[in-house]
Amino acid sequence: MLTILSLAAATLSAPASWVDPTTGRQIVRIDSTPGNYALYFNYNPFTPQGDLMIYLTPEGIRVVDLKTWATRLVLRAKVDRLLFAGPRSRSAYYTVRDVAVDDGGPFQVWRVDLDSGATRKVADVPGGRIEAINADETLLAGERELQPPPPAIAAQGRRDPKTGAPGYAGTGPDGKPLSFGAAKAQWMEARLAARVPMEMYSIAIADGRRRTIHRATDWLNHVQFSPTDPKLLMFCHEGPWSKVDRIWTIRADGKGLTRVHTRTIAGEIAGHEFWSSDGKTIWYDLRTPAKGAGWLASYDVTSGARSRYALADDQGSYHFTLSPDRSVFAGDGSNAGKWISLFKPRATATPQPGLISPGVLETTRLASLATHDYTLEPNEHFTPDGKWIVYRTNMEGAPAIYAVSTEPYVAPPAG
Repeated sequence: MLTILSLAAATLSAPASWVDPTTGRQIVRIDSTPGNYALYFNYNPFTPQGDLMIYLTPEGIRVVDLKTWATRLVLRAKVDRLLFAGPRSRSAYYTVRDVAVDDGGPFQVWRVDLDSGATRKVADVPGGRIEAINADETLLAGERELQPPPPAIAAQGRRDPKTGAPGYAGTGPDGKPLSFGAAKAQWMEARLAARVPMEMYSIAIADGRRRTIHRATDWLNHVQFSPTDPKLLMFCHEGPWSKVDRIWTIRADGKGLTRVHTRTIAGEIAGHEFWSSDGKTIWYDLRTPAKGAGWLASYDVTSGARSRYALADDQGSYHFTLSPDRSVFAGDGSNAGKWISLFKPRATATPQPGLISPGVLETTRLASLATHDYTLEPNEHFTPDGKWIVYRTNMEGAPAIYAVSTEPYVAPPAG
């Protein structure tokens, strides 16, 4: 076992499993290979059967068995981006890009069978990024810039090949270098102001045909298909959250453009949106300038009903996610409280038609992230059975992929 004092200083040769002494939850180190990469919090990494999770190392695409935590290499290849697992097939989708092509340029989408290792080319894509796959696994969706942004803007946000973390740099009015966060904010302001023409598009998995869904000079990003409706998408207007009405839905044929949340207070922000597993609800982090005024907010895509669960100062997280049975949220913490946590929602009033339903969140801590550097986002995922949360952290000095049990550890009977 590792103590909380030795955990931060442990080398990567430490035991692969231990119990967090502050929470009593078992932690498993899945993979610490330099250059490991696990998927963003709203990309699905799990097979439909719930037995495997996909992730990436410099060697290629690997899977981990969610019962034994054993890992194996599925595809030995140079992968540009690992995208997601198929919602119906036992496959992983990924992209390949010529080394001479700049990020954002042409690429190819492939998929690999996770059992046989057989691969199939899905489509040639002129640029941008693929970000979503629909519920019946017939369409991919993404976005691209129709004109290149100014070079100084295009040069920012490139991901470190060893850590997967984006990089930002800039100088302030005094000529001194900005912090990571300040440089990113400066870049986002400039990118939004550039009003680069963009389009959202879909690609038919069967034959690779591409179709435009939506065009705008808004900064289009974070395209997500509903997990149940194969023709409904959510996407965002990217940029400084206080300056955009961020969250939108649209049909795959380009109809039904709908704004999910409208700002009503100067300085109000909403973002890091995600779907519930039944496809009925969009959840997002909502904040106002008033001290302590923050909520985990929801919008029912059918009825328009809304709820808001108040966030205490120590409940803030870079990302939230919802368990497959929709009973409990998870968060990955922030510098105000470095934890992987569970948040149980509790309503504080009887819902009334036309009014926002209020509630609070009750916290259970799962894993300490005391020494974590949040320039690397943990990007937590519930496993399909809800018994573990998978995340990345640099707690041990270098990025690695971990899982923490959602239930207290019970030692096996003595031999």
